[in-house]
Amino acid sequence: MRRIFLWAARNAWLRTHLSRWWFVRRAVRKFMPGETLPDALGAAEAHAASGIGSVFTLLGENLTTMSEAERVADHYREVLDEVAARGLRAEISVKLTQLGLDIDAEGAYRAFDGLARHAATNANWVWVDMEGSAYVERTLAFYERAARDHRNVGLCLQAYLHRTPADVARLLPLTPAIRIVKGAYDEPAEIAYRAREEVDAAYAAISVQLFEALVRGQASRVILATHDIRLIEQLARSAASMAIDRSRIEVQMLYGIRFDEQRRLAAAGFDVRCLIAYGTYWFPWYMRRLAERPANVIFALRQLLP
Repeated sequence: MRRIFLWAARNAWLRTHLSRWWFVRRAVRKFMPGETLPDALGAAEAHAASGIGSVFTLLGENLTTMSEAERVADHYREVLDEVAARGLRAEISVKLTQLGLDIDAEGAYRAFDGLARHAATNANWVWVDMEGSAYVERTLAFYERAARDHRNVGLCLQAYLHRTPADVARLLPLTPAIRIVKGAYDEPAEIAYRAREEVDAAYAAISVQLFEALVRGQASRVILATHDIRLIEQLARSAASMAIDRSRIEVQMLYGIRFDEQRRLAAAGFDVRCLIAYGTYWFPWYMRRLAERPANVIFALRQLLP
């Protein structure tokens, strides 16, 4: 079933046609507050009342013209301005192919550099999302350059890739900020763990590797981006054994998933943020969300009912 959803995420015909069906549009509202920036900002303000911060991401990837990429960069500058004006504890996370990495890598860097500088004027951060395995090496090199130029930039790494522990070690001289996720692309067994138990074990090992770097001052931020409460609690115990204060343990979850747990963790002293996705290009992203957890599929099937 997971492979079917990941195949659907890549299928242009399904993206065009299924995204128009009423029950699909109704189901996706669980995972995103709407398609516009005001929708996302409203959701962030509601979460702030529970002590939960936000990370904004405009859905879309693999743009074909630099004019589109420039509009994306302009949009994210608007987001940063709105966050500052509203006093929100919120950051942005950007896919490099949204900034034109496939078209003009140097142009994409100039756009990202401008966003990092703009964010720094209000002591804010810009995160680099990780995409499929074909982009990992280019994304790492891009982040290495950005981290030398800016202290307010972070990178997402995927635990299911065999290479990730070595990638962490490679980045430590830069004192990186890392958000660790399990991984949501359809990668072959030659380069990625596919069994849940293997992915969980890899996630735990990499998180401990990052906690150890945090203690040594070789990492600036470590973010556990997962909905797996058992894994979060296991890693919180590991962090406590290293004398890492709970307030330094950052946890991120998607909008609409386990909000009760987000509130509980925030109340317990963890630094919790909700990743709020929005935009019209939501179908591939939504298919990957269904592939991640069986509970998401059950919820989507229920949308078939009146």
